[in-house]
Amino acid sequence: MTYRLEQLTVRHLVAGLDAPPALHALDLVIEPGEQLALIGPSGAGKTTLLATLACAHKPAEGRFSVFGQDPWALSQAARHRLRARLFLAPQAPPLPPRQRVVTTVLAARLPHMSFWRAFASLVKPVDPDAAHAALARFGLGDKLYSRVDRLSGGERQRCGLARLMLSNAEAFLVDEPISALDPALSQHTLATLQQEASERKATLVCSLHQVEMARAHFPRLVGLRDGRIVFDRPREAVTDAMIAALYENEHVQPPAPHPHDTPDRIAVGACF
Repeated sequence: MTYRLEQLTVRHLVAGLDAPPALHALDLVIEPGEQLALIGPSGAGKTTLLATLACAHKPAEGRFSVFGQDPWALSQAARHRLRARLFLAPQAPPLPPRQRVVTTVLAARLPHMSFWRAFASLVKPVDPDAAHAALARFGLGDKLYSRVDRLSGGERQRCGLARLMLSNAEAFLVDEPISALDPALSQHTLATLQQEASERKATLVCSLHQVEMARAHFPRLVGLRDGRIVFDRPREAVTDAMIAALYENEHVQPPAPHPHDTPDRIAVGACF
């Protein structure tokens, strides 16, 4: 299996000892090739769970295995090799603002390059055609040689996802990939991620605020609230009442766009 979590508890290092854990006593099993969506109100622990699955947060309690291994029992070098099999795509990817898009996308291959080859790629991209193909799948082929700081919020988001296409990852951990996109582009982006995961037989775990998109696209939904799993069901078994209870006292709406950006829009099929 890809992941097994048993009574897993995670605490943020900056939180006080009296603060509740960010994730509390989670039991979760994710099989290879599964596609599931994490839903729940803001602050529920979705981003923390994705970071934990990416081996970025060390659990405080419980058992955690990735591809049958406990990452925190491995040497640092072995854990680095394990992380190379995972790809975490943050909602706001930390892309170098003055870097060209082609270089940023090709950075996905850095874990598998020698130091000198990686350094040379900063001067002359080693495979711009591959970067262009990855960007084109998200409607960004014309941005290949643009600077990152010239992109809109939604374009930066999709640029981060294009990196995923060039990785060798066996598990995609994607945080709010459509928060800055309009509905048509959101559909296209999710379909592209799911197609790539299916073709590779890779695991896809995606957090979403857009509940109806999660219910429409993902066969399995995991509802989180206050750092706990409220439900873990096939989408056919997730009722409106369960959704209402998950978001009780919460106002559910799409996240606001970046103050300097408008939602990205492209014609359906423009990436092909």
